[in-house]
Amino acid sequence: MYDYRKLFDLTGKKALVVGAGSGIGEAAAHGLAAHGAHVLCGDLNLEGAQKVVDDIKNAGGSAEAIPFDMRDGAAVTKTFDGLADLDVLVSTPAINVRKELLNMSEEEFDRVMTLNLKGTFRLITAAGRNMKARGKGSIITFASIRALTVEPGQGVYAATKAGVLQMCRTLAAELGPHGVRVNAIGPGVVDTPLTAPIAANKDWYSAYANKSALGRWAKPHEMAGAVVYLASDAGSFATGTLTIVDGGWTAVDGRFTPPL
Repeated sequence: MYDYRKLFDLTGKKALVVGAGSGIGEAAAHGLAAHGAHVLCGDLNLEGAQKVVDDIKNAGGSAEAIPFDMRDGAAVTKTFDGLADLDVLVSTPAINVRKELLNMSEEEFDRVMTLNLKGTFRLITAAGRNMKARGKGSIITFASIRALTVEPGQGVYAATKAGVLQMCRTLAAELGPHGVRVNAIGPGVVDTPLTAPIAANKDWYSAYANKSALGRWAKPHEMAGAVVYLASDAGSFATGTLTIVDGGWTAVDGRFTPPL
């Protein structure tokens, strides 16, 4: 009989979380470590990553910090050359330039594309090669509800997130026969450093909160459950998916409650 108590057990697994120094990446690192994984906390901000490592160790988990810049192709290749035994990859970093498309410069377009789309491509393909050779592994990227629905000023960001989702679906199809799963998570509005400029605007913050069915923003730790699910045996038959964690944002039609 299958031991259901081990559904979320990650004991003995090695996971790399890119962007682990803050926000959703930090929460993902904590979630994976809490379920037994040894977590490599990769970030440009090595000091931030080290603090997360210290917190994980203080909680009884296992982790180490590594410098990581997903914009540097050679550095990404070098890192993954030393990670032949990687079981889980979680890619979280993204940037946004909020501008109408007619006002977006090519430099701004390239900056968002280079990190969000090309950087993610580097990570998932490098991890995919290693996992294909081992015949197992789980790749998890963070897309967004913006992969499905947009608003003014989000065109380039939304395009990258839709691209991330489609790359994941394609890689899932290509690596499925080799025992490797590839999935994306689609958060709604999460209280992180990326969304801090919105949170500083009271009306904007409230409008986003009121759009969701739960009437609030998410906290980073609320994304960790989806990560652990997709990394563990609990998600062993999930691949090519977009797991939406948006408080009902994409389920609720419009921002107006009709008089009933």
